[in-house]
Amino acid sequence: MVIEVIGHRGAAGLEPENTLRSIRRAIEIGVDRVEIDVRVTKDGRLVVIHDETVDRTTNGHGYVRDMTFEEIRKLDAGKGEKVPTLEEALNLTRGKVILQIELKVAEATEPTIELIEENGAEREVVITSFIHSLLKKVRYLNPAIRTGALFFDVQEDIFERTISACAEAIHIYYRNITPKLVENAHKRGLKVVAWNPDEVGDMKRIISLGVDAIGSNRPDILINLLREMGMR
Repeated sequence: MVIEVIGHRGAAGLEPENTLRSIRRAIEIGVDRVEIDVRVTKDGRLVVIHDETVDRTTNGHGYVRDMTFEEIRKLDAGKGEKVPTLEEALNLTRGKVILQIELKVAEATEPTIELIEENGAEREVVITSFIHSLLKKVRYLNPAIRTGALFFDVQEDIFERTISACAEAIHIYYRNITPKLVENAHKRGLKVVAWNPDEVGDMKRIISLGVDAIGSNRPDILINLLREMGMR
């Protein structure tokens, strides 16, 4: 069994999250995918940042949607890093790893697809979101792009919602994954992706459940564990 390793926000447990430095570190560690988050600035630029404000991850203050790209670019995102554009992230990962893009806002959907298409990168990305209607839109705009439906907990209609969103995988918080969920997902042809265990004990439990991929802020620990278990 091969389990894909996903570096969450790059290698967020080792470097400033969602920066090129963090993405580069994850690639060096040997991940299969790098996960990032995408939002849109006031002037329509796609930037890689998780929160709706810049407060937590930079030395600035304010909502991403109310700031221009130039204003955001002046900020320090940690260790002297700048908030990157989606294009910069894609250029860094292409030919090396899959870029897993979480759409945080609806207005990021179409420009993200356009950027992917302009670069011919349909096979080098996965798009995820908690806003499942966006995944349906992605599938309509470009069926070649893989998608994953994000969930925090196991809902009664989780399989129906995933299939309705035209998604190929259930991406779910690791503490809420059960053997039954994995078994029933696989029966329906759906993959299960766990996010984001960072401790060895939690990683071992998730691996034992037979998930298809695991995201982590410490992909270095996860990869070393998989090697010790003869699974990498």
